[in-house]
Amino acid sequence: MTSGFKALLVATTAFTAAALQPAQAQTPDFYKGKTLTVMVGLAAGGSADTLVRLFVPHLKKHLPGDPNIIVQNMPGAGGVLAFNYIYEKAPKDGSQIIFSLWDPLAQAVGNQGLRARYDQFPYLGGISDVRVNYMRVDTVPGGMKQASDIMKAQNLIVGAYGTTDVAGILAHMSLKVLGVPHKIVTGYRGGSDVFLALQRGEVNVHNTSLATFRTRSKGFVDSGEGVGLSYLVASDEKGNYTRRDDIKDMPAFQDLYKQIHGKLPEGPVFNAFNWTVQQFGDLAYIGLAPPGTPEPVLAILRKGIEDTMKDKDFIAESTQRNGLPFDYVSIQEGAKVFKALSSVSPEILAGLKEGMEAMGAK
Repeated sequence: MTSGFKALLVATTAFTAAALQPAQAQTPDFYKGKTLTVMVGLAAGGSADTLVRLFVPHLKKHLPGDPNIIVQNMPGAGGVLAFNYIYEKAPKDGSQIIFSLWDPLAQAVGNQGLRARYDQFPYLGGISDVRVNYMRVDTVPGGMKQASDIMKAQNLIVGAYGTTDVAGILAHMSLKVLGVPHKIVTGYRGGSDVFLALQRGEVNVHNTSLATFRTRSKGFVDSGEGVGLSYLVASDEKGNYTRRDDIKDMPAFQDLYKQIHGKLPEGPVFNAFNWTVQQFGDLAYIGLAPPGTPEPVLAILRKGIEDTMKDKDFIAESTQRNGLPFDYVSIQEGAKVFKALSSVSPEILAGLKEGMEAMGAK
């Protein structure tokens, strides 16, 4: 066993053990008279911001003492700025946490902008996601009649936040696997900014969450200007994948590929793309506290988030607004995702770095 693997094993075990410790001597009204600030790493109006603002009123009910909760956006560096703030500067007393889309690629490829590994934060709970690619109908001459018409498109433009933006990477790599020529424009402040650019015709293709596609993008699609291209699910090592029964308006990416090429996708680029789909789909939004936050406080926050995810009112509201409930990612499941992130293969890393280089990384 190498020293690096031993260190990883010890860190992962410590992470899981600490996360599972019961709340000892919790103050029944710990948050009474206090304010909890929930940081979001992207701009207001995007997928992460919308989800957190839906989540917070229900979280308030499940924290002892009924605290005042405010949402604070800190966009910058594709969301990394806010994670750095929580790691380095946020108070360690339970008054500030982050709940946001995360950037696993920043850690996987060793982005120097991210000044901490995700498993160095106390994990509070998370939410899984389904990502979809969608595009302007008029991008294809004569308009998109079916998803496979994507192969007729020329000079496609993908919008993204930065070089490790998972949404941009997923859109870029899916088009590359399909064999569709395109380029990437980075520098947008968040998903809502990319969506506005899509509406203006500055970009043609965007990747977003299924919930956001069914809410924010609904009018754009219903008007006939936009259309779903594919939803993203991961294949296992044998090439098997599970179709979603609740998505009827677009094919799974593997089905789209098969319609176009007559076989299922494979090869190094698809493997890197597939790893990213699995990594980000299994854990899309994460709640983290500043390192050094006392365990009893972490236990309160973890229980509050878990209870909120199980709250029938939150489930009903999220289902009504988004067309589907959100799936909770437990402490144990989060530890598995962080461990997989720490052991990404050289082949996958090479594919991810190629994707970043296409998005302007040096």
